[in-house]
Amino acid sequence: MALKELVPFRVALTWAILVALSILGSILGIEGEDSTLIAVIVLAFAVIKVRFVGLDFMELCHAPLAMRAAFEAYCVVLLGTLTGLYAFL
Repeated sequence: MALKELVPFRVALTWAILVALSILGSILGIEGEDSTLIAVIVLAFAVIKVRFVGLDFMELCHAPLAMRAAFEAYCVVLLGTLTGLYAFL
């Protein structure tokens, strides 16, 4: 069996994006200035990664619309809450 048959393209692409976001977040955290904007960007990367894992690896992209909408809303609320807590506390 070829690797292409074992690992679907979407899964491989998602994995590559997750790795890239992890590396970018680390670089921003280490090399970036100590600013709220950098922290919010890193938090956004984390929530984007949560969304990718939920949609592609937990297969919520094939879930009923209500479940997927609840997950998408959770991601938006999570980002808003984390950003608000970091920015105002």
